[in-house]
Amino acid sequence: MAMSTTRTAAELDQEAAVRRVLEDFYRDGKPPWDSGITPPELVALIEGTGAPAPGRALELGCGTGTNAVYLARHGWRVAAVDLVDRAVRQAREKAAAAGADVTVLCADATRLDEVGVPGPYDLFFDLSCYCGIPPHRRDAYAAGLTKRAAPGARLLMFGYGPGAFDDPFAGVTADELGARFTGWRLTDVTPGTNPVPTFWFTLQRAATA
Repeated sequence: MAMSTTRTAAELDQEAAVRRVLEDFYRDGKPPWDSGITPPELVALIEGTGAPAPGRALELGCGTGTNAVYLARHGWRVAAVDLVDRAVRQAREKAAAAGADVTVLCADATRLDEVGVPGPYDLFFDLSCYCGIPPHRRDAYAAGLTKRAAPGARLLMFGYGPGAFDDPFAGVTADELGARFTGWRLTDVTPGTNPVPTFWFTLQRAATA
């Protein structure tokens, strides 16, 4: 089914509000999701038992680049996108200082066709990006990843559960991901350790198209 490209005034307002909130966090220097520490869940995937061989990775909502740099240091060819100019600049500086080969682009994770990230990718990483996307853009996010996913690709996603924040749409559930990500299998859901409901989701693309 073709997705409508016409956005209502309310939808445009939601997108603008999300952008403002993100820009405010980075302007103030206090984005709670951008701790500067690679989460142990990503480390376990990359370095643990059954770790995939390094391939191509795309990070959605990369912030200041901590995890993109980590992946590059472990042999992955990494592209990363973020909506906020300030975060992108810091991510590029961090990658350059680390000598890490990371392509960082200022882009909307729901509009990947507008930037140079054609894929295919073997790994996607999302640290609380999807869960803050307005609902009318979430199908486009899923479609963009699916279009760029190599057979058997994995998506590791951290997300806040519904009700974690005082807004009408933030949050994500396993049922929603299962419904939106056609051709993917939800292989693991692990609760996070945050004081509000959070989850780590692992999805895997079908091995054949």
